[in-house]
Amino acid sequence: MLEKFLNIFRIPDLRKRVLFTLGILAVYRFGAFIPTPGVDAHALEQMFSSQGGSLFGLADLFGGGNLRRMTIFALGIMPYITASIIFQLLSVIYEPLARIQKEGELGRRKITQWTRYMTVILAALQAIGVATILTKMNAVLNPGAGFVAMTILTLTTGTAFIMWLGEQITDRGIGNGMSLLIFTGIVAGLPSGVRQLWEKVQSGAWGTLTPIWVLLLLAGMIAVVAFIVFVERSERRIPVQSARRIVGRRMMGGQSSHLPLKVNSGGVMPVIFASSILSVPSLVSQMDFVKNTSWLNSIIRSISPGEPGYELMYMLFIIFFAYFYISIVMRPDDIADQFRKSGSFIPGIRPGKRTSDFINDILTRITLVGAIYLIIVSIIPVLIISGIRLDHLPLLGSFFERLPLFMTHGLGVTFYFGGTSLLIVVGVAMDTVSQVESQLVMRHYDGFSARSGGIRGRKTW
Repeated sequence: MLEKFLNIFRIPDLRKRVLFTLGILAVYRFGAFIPTPGVDAHALEQMFSSQGGSLFGLADLFGGGNLRRMTIFALGIMPYITASIIFQLLSVIYEPLARIQKEGELGRRKITQWTRYMTVILAALQAIGVATILTKMNAVLNPGAGFVAMTILTLTTGTAFIMWLGEQITDRGIGNGMSLLIFTGIVAGLPSGVRQLWEKVQSGAWGTLTPIWVLLLLAGMIAVVAFIVFVERSERRIPVQSARRIVGRRMMGGQSSHLPLKVNSGGVMPVIFASSILSVPSLVSQMDFVKNTSWLNSIIRSISPGEPGYELMYMLFIIFFAYFYISIVMRPDDIADQFRKSGSFIPGIRPGKRTSDFINDILTRITLVGAIYLIIVSIIPVLIISGIRLDHLPLLGSFFERLPLFMTHGLGVTFYFGGTSLLIVVGVAMDTVSQVESQLVMRHYDGFSARSGGIRGRKTW
């Protein structure tokens, strides 16, 4: 394996790409320590401690902790992700934009440019919201119009710079730039999580069985990562046969291939959408009229993180958005139309409507499996960290009170990798390794995996 890893630095072009990517990521991490002027750090930390389950927590995750520290990169890549999602949805419901998207490279460049403009606008709006919330929470040293203007300028410029860094990695580095920036922000907090876990071991936080619990926790984490890798690589292959045709004196076509349909085609997006929507009640609960209304308070408490109502809605939203997202990125009608134009067909299935229905049926089944997989990966860290308050159920609460405390209140582990972050880290790592491996194989070097099909490198004499 070490020999295969060293092959990366023996290829000049690949070596430059890897070093360029590492350099850009180092610049991104350097910016994570430059604070936004005029913010009270102590008051900000207290605010995040009380807002852990809200949208701030999700934004802080994608910002790599920059929002908690209120650095110049506090907004992170979230405005760009939001802008990209907006244009993906518009390309489905707005026909002129759909035509532009089908124009090939020129259309892609137009939509990319519009996404940049939308990112700057969203970043400015979010910066205004951040400045307003900080002022309201008394986390500002010198509140006023000057602080608002400085915050808008600083955070919007930081987001635009992050967007530029991500594009540079995608064009001149290795891997997807935006995904790698999110990956770097999440992984940067791993040492802190390991240190906090070690402190629990030293203090014996779980009694005499603390070492055993830690070993079980590590084994469980490895099992979850292996499970994610297995499912992310899983796909349903539909056999496809191309029709034979005579071109001149040659017989063309007649080859067999397959249409790969991933079990989890939506990636982490259904989890992100579900978390974003369920974070809205936490923000609404800060409004004065909600605080003064007892029945609204009770409803919001019942759907707060860790409560059975919240987790049930979380699962349902993941299933809904898994189907919603797959309906955007995979259109059976378009696939069937492409088969018809290229003269390809699925053996035993008539071209046209029958082919579209066949693909749609398969997508419906595997998307449900993918949604269940996302639910499992998202719920396991919740059970480990805080548990699900099943003892709060109206009728069955007394029954669940008899269960061991760690089942309803978790182990109290400050486990850094939650469900969303674990999916992102593993997914981005797999994608980046695949791109590096493809570069190695293309240049006649062995890949990392046994099935990469690499050719042995030339010997040096």
